[in-house]
Amino acid sequence: MRLPEVDLDALTNDQQTLYNALSTRPEVQRSGLVGPFAVWMHAPQMGAAMEQLGQAVRFDASLPANVTEVAICTVGAFYRSPFEFAAHKVMAVNAGVAASKLDRLAAGRDPGFEGDEATAHVAATELLADHRLSEQTSADIDERFGPTGAVELVTTIGYYVLVSLTLNGFDVPLADGMADPFDRSR
Repeated sequence: MRLPEVDLDALTNDQQTLYNALSTRPEVQRSGLVGPFAVWMHAPQMGAAMEQLGQAVRFDASLPANVTEVAICTVGAFYRSPFEFAAHKVMAVNAGVAASKLDRLAAGRDPGFEGDEATAHVAATELLADHRLSEQTSADIDERFGPTGAVELVTTIGYYVLVSLTLNGFDVPLADGMADPFDRSR
């Protein structure tokens, strides 16, 4: 990583506050300060805001978990963010998304998502490529998820753009046990 490791024995007050908030998250309890969490510790006030938004996106939104994870994995694949995609592929599979579809997504092929998952994928793809939603996709989102779900989906996509760029910008390594989904040498 392009940032030094944070010394947990020498945290500032702001870092300690952020660390306390992050340490309640299941992924931090499992793996420690990896991924974006390690980056945020260097700018704890921004990190605190990111943690709160991440909490809302992942745990407080009304969208089904499979829809959220398809949107996140689509962003991770678009930015070729190894940590992002690898971390969320596991969560997507746990939410019922077919691993084979995620593998096709990582390989740059049509994943073959259907129903709500297809809507999340198309929405993320349009926002990433065209920077807006088509009328058809917007209507599909509204029909499937309503206005609240529409806001949650677009917010999720935007949040994970920021996370993916953070991970890529600081060259955050994969955590132990993660495989690079974009590694062509396998």
